[in-house]
Amino acid sequence: MGSLLVWRRHNFKENRFMLLLALIVGVLTALAGLLLKWIIEVIRDLLTNQFSETHPNVLYLVYPVVGIWLTSVFIRRVVRDNISHGVTQILFAIARKQSSIKAHNCWSSLIASAITIGFGGSVGAEAPIVLTGSAIGSNLGRLFRMDRRQLMLLVGCGAAGAIAGIFKAPIAGLVFVLEVLMIDLTMASLLPLLVSCVTAAGITFALTGMDTLFDFVIDEGFTVQRFPAYILLGIVCGLVSLYFTRTMNGIENVFHRFRGPYTKLAVGGLTLSVLIFLFPSLYGEGYDFVDLLLRGSGEQDWASALNHSIFYGHSQLLLLYLAMLILFKVFATASTNCGGGCGGIFAPSLFLGCVSGFFFARVWNMYDPLGITVVEKNFAMLGMCGLMSGVMHAPLTGIFLIAELTGGYELFMPLMVVSVCAYLTIVFFEPHSIYAMRLARRGELLTHHKDHAVLTLMSLDSVLDRYSRMLRPDDELGELVRQVANSRHNIFPVVDAERRLVGVLNVDDIRHVLFRPELYQQFTVGALMSQPQACLTANDSMEIVVHTFERTAAVALPVVDIDGHFIGFISKSRLLGAYRQMMADISDE
Repeated sequence: MGSLLVWRRHNFKENRFMLLLALIVGVLTALAGLLLKWIIEVIRDLLTNQFSETHPNVLYLVYPVVGIWLTSVFIRRVVRDNISHGVTQILFAIARKQSSIKAHNCWSSLIASAITIGFGGSVGAEAPIVLTGSAIGSNLGRLFRMDRRQLMLLVGCGAAGAIAGIFKAPIAGLVFVLEVLMIDLTMASLLPLLVSCVTAAGITFALTGMDTLFDFVIDEGFTVQRFPAYILLGIVCGLVSLYFTRTMNGIENVFHRFRGPYTKLAVGGLTLSVLIFLFPSLYGEGYDFVDLLLRGSGEQDWASALNHSIFYGHSQLLLLYLAMLILFKVFATASTNCGGGCGGIFAPSLFLGCVSGFFFARVWNMYDPLGITVVEKNFAMLGMCGLMSGVMHAPLTGIFLIAELTGGYELFMPLMVVSVCAYLTIVFFEPHSIYAMRLARRGELLTHHKDHAVLTLMSLDSVLDRYSRMLRPDDELGELVRQVANSRHNIFPVVDAERRLVGVLNVDDIRHVLFRPELYQQFTVGALMSQPQACLTANDSMEIVVHTFERTAAVALPVVDIDGHFIGFISKSRLLGAYRQMMADISDE
C-alpha cells in the first residue's frame, strides 16, 4: 500500500486524483443501487407474484413480520452496529467524525434494506443506498489517506452518485448534496460532484434504458389560471409534511420506551402487517401505486388502485382509500424501521406526496371553487415535489428530482410554486428537516454558516490540555514550586482525594510569594487557590465553550465530567488557534 501511495503522489496531482476517485465512486455507487433494486424486485416477485387481485391476501399479515425479523437478526448477529437513519448518520459523520464512515456500511445497509423492502417493509431504498455510496467514498478516501476536506467531498460524491444513479437524476443528486448534506459548493467541489452524478446516472441509463423512473405524460401544461390551486397545494403539502415529520418522531419516541428487540418486533410487525393487509398499496416502496396515479387516464385506471384489498370493486370508495393512505403511511414507515427493519423516507415521501396531490386534485374538482378544473395526475406529480421539499427541507431537490423522475419539465413553474410554498409552510413550524433535527438538538449539525460549521467540526477533545499531575488543597507552597519548575503550565487544577475539582491556582496570582523559600511551609495550596470563573463539561458543544469564554473573559477554563471530576483545561489561545486553522481548511479552494 505504501508503494501505491508513493506512485500516486508522483503521477497524479491532487485535483486530478480527486476526479478519478469521484469517477470510481460514481461507478461503484451506481452498481450498488442497481443491485439493491434487483434484489428487492426478485424477493417481491417471488413472494407476491401469485396473489389474487380481487380479494385480500392473508400472507400480507406474514411477510412484513418475517422481513423485519430477518433484518433485525442480520443487524444484531452479523453487522452488530446501528445502521438506521442513513442520511442522519452521514450528517453526523461529516460534523463529528471527520467524514469517517465504517466499512461495513458499504454493504450492510444494502442487504438489510433489500430484505426489509422485499418482504413488504413500507420504506425506501434510497437512504440506504445513499449511506452505501457515502461509505464507499469515505473508505476509498481513507484508503488513499486523503485529508479531512477531501474525505468530506468524497462522502458527498457517494451521496450524489447514489441519488443520480437510483433515480436517473444527475441534477437532483448534485442539489441533494448541497441542500441536505449542506456541503458548500465551490469550484474545487463542483467538478468531482458532477463527475460522480454523471457517471452514476450514465451507467444506470446504459444498463436499464433511457426511460424515466415513472411513466408520466403531460396532457395539459402550465396555465396561469391554476396558480391559486398550485399555491394551495403547496400549503397542503407543507402541512402533510409537518404531520409526517412530527408523527414519525412521536412514534419513534414511543418505540424507544420498549425494552428488547422482540417487543419492538411484535409491536412494529403487527402494526405494519395489519396496515398492509388493509391497504396493500403500503407494501414495499409503493412505486407501482405511484406509477398508476401518474399514468392513469380514467376511472377504470383509478379503480385498479383498489386491487388486492378489501376495497376491491368499490371504486366509489377511492377517495376514502386515498385519505386512509395519507393518514396511515407514516405509521407503516415508522413501524418498519422501529420494529427492526431498515429503510429510508425518500420513497414514503414520494408516495405520500403523490397520493396527497391526487387527493387534493380530486377534491378540488368535486367542488370546483374557482370554476377551473385541474389535471389530477399533474397534481399527483406536483404533490411529490411538495412533500419532498417539506419533509427534507430541500425545495431545489424536490423541483429537480421530480422533473427528472417524470420528465415533467413543462410543469417547471408549478413545481417551483408548490415546492416553495410547501417549504415556507413547514419551516414556520419546524426549522430543521427530519434528517437534521436530531443533530440540531445536540448542536452537532453542520450548516452553511461558516462560523457555526467550524465550531461543529471542532471537537472539545482536540483543544483539551490534559494534566498528569494535580495539586491537593493541603499541599504546601513548596510542592507547588516543584510542580511549576517541572511543568510548562501556568494554571493548575486543585482536586480532592476523588479527583473532584475544588479550585484552580494561577501562577500569575501568587508570584509575590512563589520565590520566597521562607514561606514554603507556611502557605498551603488551599489558602492560595481561587474558584474558576466557570466550569465546562465534557458534553458541552464548542458553541457553548466559545460563549463561556466570551461571557467570562477567562484565559483558561477547566473541564469536568458530570460528577465533577477534573479532565483538563482549555486555553483561549489554543481554542482560537484551532479555530483559525479549521477556518483556513474549510475555506481552502
